[in-house]
Amino acid sequence: MLKEFRAKRTRAKIHGTAERPRLSVHLSNLHVVAQIIDDDKKVTLCYATTVGSKVTGSMTEKAAKIGAEIAKKAKAAKITKVVFDRGAKLYAGRMSAFADAARKEGLEF
Repeated sequence: MLKEFRAKRTRAKIHGTAERPRLSVHLSNLHVVAQIIDDDKKVTLCYATTVGSKVTGSMTEKAAKIGAEIAKKAKAAKITKVVFDRGAKLYAGRMSAFADAARKEGLEF
């Protein structure tokens, strides 16, 4: 219940547009899922996930790999600036590793 409240509070302040889409990140116990969304058109522009892939390592390492992968896919889709949506998670640890890897690949937020 509290987690859902925090996620809604975060998303109430964030809105992705065509010029600056929303980068939504979900971290579970086993997987990392990231997607870039245009909220005006309600379309997912690109996504990256560890589900179904053979990415190994700790969760922090998986988050960093997915952060770099989503940044590369965004660059291929000609997206350079995004709004970061961390959901209900705090910006620390795995979320920070994800964001740092995405920034290293050239994504701005």
